[in-house]
Amino acid sequence: MSSDLAGHARSWLAQDPDPDTRAELEKLLESGDGDALRERFGSRLEFGTAGLRGELGAGPNRMNRVTVMRAAAGLARVLGPGKHVVIGYDARHKSDAFARDTAAVLTGAGLRASVLPGPLPTPVLAFAVRHLGADAGVTVTASHNPPRDNGYKVYWGDGSQIVPPVDAEISAAIDATGPVSELPLGSPGDPSWNELDDGVVAAYLKAVTALPIGGARELRVAYTPLHGVGGDTLARAFVAAGFDAPATVEAQAEPDPDFPTVAFPNPEEPGAMDLALELAERVGADLILANDPDADRCAVGVPLPGGGYRMLTGDEVGALLGEHVIRQTSGDDRLVATTIVSSSLLGKIAAEYGVRYAETLTGFKWIMKAGEGLLFGYEEALGYSVGSDLGLPVHDKDGIGAALTVAGIAARAKLEGRGLLDLLDDLARRHGLHATSQLSFRVADLSLITGAMARLRATPPARLGGREVETADDLSLGAGGLPPTDGVRYHLAGGARVVVRPSGTEPKLKCYLEVVVPVTGEVSAARARAVEDLDALKADLSEALGL
Repeated sequence: MSSDLAGHARSWLAQDPDPDTRAELEKLLESGDGDALRERFGSRLEFGTAGLRGELGAGPNRMNRVTVMRAAAGLARVLGPGKHVVIGYDARHKSDAFARDTAAVLTGAGLRASVLPGPLPTPVLAFAVRHLGADAGVTVTASHNPPRDNGYKVYWGDGSQIVPPVDAEISAAIDATGPVSELPLGSPGDPSWNELDDGVVAAYLKAVTALPIGGARELRVAYTPLHGVGGDTLARAFVAAGFDAPATVEAQAEPDPDFPTVAFPNPEEPGAMDLALELAERVGADLILANDPDADRCAVGVPLPGGGYRMLTGDEVGALLGEHVIRQTSGDDRLVATTIVSSSLLGKIAAEYGVRYAETLTGFKWIMKAGEGLLFGYEEALGYSVGSDLGLPVHDKDGIGAALTVAGIAARAKLEGRGLLDLLDDLARRHGLHATSQLSFRVADLSLITGAMARLRATPPARLGGREVETADDLSLGAGGLPPTDGVRYHLAGGARVVVRPSGTEPKLKCYLEVVVPVTGEVSAARARAVEDLDALKADLSEALGL
């Protein structure tokens, strides 16, 4: 173990207020475990547009109280004294402590802090920023990451996540922060430290229950919050909107930072929805709903005609919600938006109704910047923001508002003797069957991803899945007026599309595939053809990538 590494660790130890991470670090120093220290001190968590996210533990490459206090100090420096910040948190390990450390640093720096009244969904925080007229917001959450992780997400005064250059300004201010033990700290009871009550949650519920849900209410719903913080808020929203409270998976109903019943607390992961599917069978549910642990995403499952259930894709739910919002609102300036990796179907729905449509880079921080008049936005990763003629109550993805609106759509369909699958078939008959899928490559060596992207740029494939590549866009050049991002996009004959991009949070190369199959007979035949076409695309793309 180098003396520099040990010195860095001891300097960190001297400022660390947390007995847990102090004990961890003292043990590593005593044992001389250089490898473990290098993991924690050889690099640091980078503050970007997603804020911070990482494994809990001691050192600058971990999430801990020092890292959080430095982030709060950077935010305070960028905002300046007198500004108002709302702070929320989920139920993960250390989330409450990180939230209160943030309030202490902000108030100590001369800012005002309002802390939400307990572990609550991320969309409540996003709503509260605008509701309270704050200058910024912070939520402590790692969304659907593993139990060992936590994170720190920053919102600006418009209630949406920060985008460049604000992230770089905060990062530079963090770098300029000295030892946190020298920071002036406020405390609860200070005039600038406000502990919010349930009134802010009630205001959020009033806003989301005013969404264009429709008038039908008879529906049996099976629901899981996946051990997260969405359960109580969703149940209150359903009852306030006039629905029966959903039947909830008992083993996953209460917040639990260890997520004991799932390998990975993400409704998209295999096995995560097993208990919800079992509950749906027992109660004869008309609809399955799930939130991820911070309840900003919503998963939807539907009964199959021959028995059983299947989960809808994010693109399928996005199409259903998009058409519903368009049909339930009015005005010439309405805008709907999705990302470049989501299905192109929303654009065709928008054209059918004469509504403006926009595509953005991936991430809700970009969707919320799509333009004036935005009433609906979604991304294929189960994120949706639903609005009305009054606008968007939440300028971020909102798993509670989306769940309510999906329930309203399903209840109306049930009243007519139909289901959500019937509505999807209607869309397929009008616009063609739009089928999407993903192909991901996880690597141990990031140079493999760099090499694969370089090959795609140097020699783009002429054909994929038996279809001619009609256009190839290098997204790093800012194709189509979008900000530059690392990725390539291919438009193929017949309306198919492929987007390839490195993941921003994991050592993965992610490929987003779409095919469009005309419906001339039964929709089921088009679905079978789409599966074949997607498989052919995956095979050719795998060969082109060389991974």
